[in-house]
Amino acid sequence: MTSELRINGERLMASLYELGAIGALPQGGVCRLALSDEDREGRDWAVARMQALGLNVTVDAIGNTVGVYHGLTNMPPVMMGSHIDTLATGGLYDGNYCVLSGLEVIATLKDAGMRLRRPVAVAFFTNEEGSRFQPDMMGSLVFQGGLALETALATRGIDGVTVGDALRQIGYDGPASVGHNRVDSYFELHIEQGPVLDEEGLAIGVVEGVQGISWTEFHLQGVSNHAGTTPMRLRHDAGYVTARIGVFARQLAQELGGDQVATVGHLVFTPNLVNVIPDTVTLTVDLRNTDAEALRLAEQAAYEEGITVSRNMLARFEPTPFALEVVELVAAQARLRGLPSRRMPSGAGHDAQIMAAMCPAGMIFVPSVAGLSHNINEFTAPQDLIAGVNVLLGAVVQRADRA
Repeated sequence: MTSELRINGERLMASLYELGAIGALPQGGVCRLALSDEDREGRDWAVARMQALGLNVTVDAIGNTVGVYHGLTNMPPVMMGSHIDTLATGGLYDGNYCVLSGLEVIATLKDAGMRLRRPVAVAFFTNEEGSRFQPDMMGSLVFQGGLALETALATRGIDGVTVGDALRQIGYDGPASVGHNRVDSYFELHIEQGPVLDEEGLAIGVVEGVQGISWTEFHLQGVSNHAGTTPMRLRHDAGYVTARIGVFARQLAQELGGDQVATVGHLVFTPNLVNVIPDTVTLTVDLRNTDAEALRLAEQAAYEEGITVSRNMLARFEPTPFALEVVELVAAQARLRGLPSRRMPSGAGHDAQIMAAMCPAGMIFVPSVAGLSHNINEFTAPQDLIAGVNVLLGAVVQRADRA
């Protein structure tokens, strides 16, 4: 019975704290931006763990790293995966938890002397966060075939360095090719990054899919002029249009309700002076589920104010349902282990939504205290972390050992 298998919780927690010490911030949290020196150190640590478990480790041309625990056949592996890069002020669990959970699952199988019918793999993908290079989930996109390797390598980060140069600098421009990957199925265990499970006192989120995501950068061009002498009727105020976009995005999310959210997260005014009408503004709008109405509002407001608007699509992902057989397997494992659960969508983007285009995929959530994530104070109780890995263990064993 898979319910009789249990991970080593102390070993799991020790590994989380050990990886969390790499790039640790003085005030708490972690900074391991993609392809930075800290990311290299974290990668080296994870690879060493893979090698210590006797895994066959490969690094591909975009830096994705996969460790395979061989099965009784050479069939495609059941993969567990996520990322170990973080935001500039990231927490201990986002992404890292799944990679270390995958290693713990394999360590548990090895401790029990178990080889499954199919191989079991654990992967960490390059630049999931998108903080230094865009788009986010870059590594899994290249792995799955949704983004050309050449395009990804030529992408310049916020510091002007290309992905290709950064990979070479840290020694992770691997020899393995991309685009010929074979994966049986994919599991991603993650903190919820939202408040639902914590508020409802539930241990497990059975994730049914990821909602659509749109990141758009707007550039508004008006006319700079004196704030005291220019009549309102004669202004071409880029700041005013910016305010309308921000308010409309909030109103749209409230009117649609459900899982719709909207955020203006980045905003730059020029000349950014207290007594000058701004002539140019750059802002980003992050929409989950719907973006057409925000674009329409931006163009209408710009026309009325006599300014021009241009846009750059930074990222766009359609809603992604997860494979029913994987969702049901996760739900069954939660029930088998007596863990209260609920079915739910993911409001955040994850590598699992990319992998769903190439194989059956699914996700498991555990609670985030107060819903905090992308924050140095994100926290999930050890018992919840351990429970999530036990569900992952059971699901992976059943999936990999099926006839």
